[in-house]
Amino acid sequence: MASSAGLALRGQALVVRGGGRFLVTSTAGSDDDILFTYDCSSAEKKPQENKGEDGQPVDKGSDTILASTFSQSGSYFALTDDSKRLILFRTKPWQCLSVRSVVRRCTALTFTASEEKVLVADKSGDVYSFSVLEPHACGKLELGHLSMLLDVAVSPDDRFVLTADRDEKIRVSWALAPHSIESFCLGHTEFVSRICVVPEHPELLLSSSGDCTLRLWEYRHGRELHCCHLPSLQEPAEPWGNKRFAASRITYWGRESCVALLCDCIPVVYILQLDVPRQQLVYKQQLSFQHRVWDIAFEETQGLWVLQDRKEAPLMLCRPEDGQWQSVPENVAVKKVCTHLRGNWAMLEGSSGADDGFSSLYKATFDHVTTYLKKKEERLQQQQKRRRDLPSGPNGQTKRVRAGPASRSCPS
Repeated sequence: MASSAGLALRGQALVVRGGGRFLVTSTAGSDDDILFTYDCSSAEKKPQENKGEDGQPVDKGSDTILASTFSQSGSYFALTDDSKRLILFRTKPWQCLSVRSVVRRCTALTFTASEEKVLVADKSGDVYSFSVLEPHACGKLELGHLSMLLDVAVSPDDRFVLTADRDEKIRVSWALAPHSIESFCLGHTEFVSRICVVPEHPELLLSSSGDCTLRLWEYRHGRELHCCHLPSLQEPAEPWGNKRFAASRITYWGRESCVALLCDCIPVVYILQLDVPRQQLVYKQQLSFQHRVWDIAFEETQGLWVLQDRKEAPLMLCRPEDGQWQSVPENVAVKKVCTHLRGNWAMLEGSSGADDGFSSLYKATFDHVTTYLKKKEERLQQQQKRRRDLPSGPNGQTKRVRAGPASRSCPS
């Protein structure tokens, strides 16, 4: 799957990635410059050993960053790229700790709560763990699915690993014995694009899917608590009203118990509130944008940062004012970060035409019954037309033309 630009936040450290590069800056209102930049094309590459069936080397990749994330404390940052590498960084101060090879291109990654491991999910359905404390150690296979994995998460106590796949399933496995499955969260009717364990309520899980729903689960028992049908929240006049979409990001803000949902092909961010006592999601507002939104992330003290395909204002900050979410006038922090991004716009330009590839994940359906009924109806209409075209008798009855006996030649 192609990867668009991305955003990651932890504390006041903000990472913006695009193509094979990322930069780190601060959301504080100080005059600090860019803290760190990195280009994956400069990272160590493993010599090409594998060859295809024709004997030629397999694709080396383009160094495009596919996924990235911070650890819980913000002390570590990790990314995977199109060249099948896992790159680990220390953030205090910023330093590259290791470059390790992965078996296949990855779709998602996350740190364990203890920050001892990075879990990496790949396109073949496997999850590998890589040590943080031993940054050059090889990866270990933890669990596998029969279909592509699209997201991976861990419970805040590190007891469970949660995985979402293309075949509509969310699996909850024991971290110490991943072959032991605690439960499945079943109910989605298309691929599960994103999952998010609610930090302040570790028993709850949010999930999104190509079936255009956002669901709330009590995941340990696989129990669905609430289902929100996103198309029902749209305005009728919106041009994308009949378009299929899936969430490319779910993010949670504990300060207001808010959930922000970004969809992959429409310039809209949905804001909902998690009502824990009633175990449901309450729709609050829809934020619409004139340009494509690449990514979103909450900062605990300021609000929702929005990364968009607009060079003049690549980053916006939104927060609730008098009960309504709205963009904040460009303050010192927003102006500073936007200035950095405009100066590095080349790394984001390649993301303008990229997408997250969800369109290729929808199930192809073949409705043979509908086709049969349509052909049957056409056949009946043709028969009725032929009857109407037959000549009528003296009493108005339709004459039936009967074939006479075959003529015989006289014997000579």
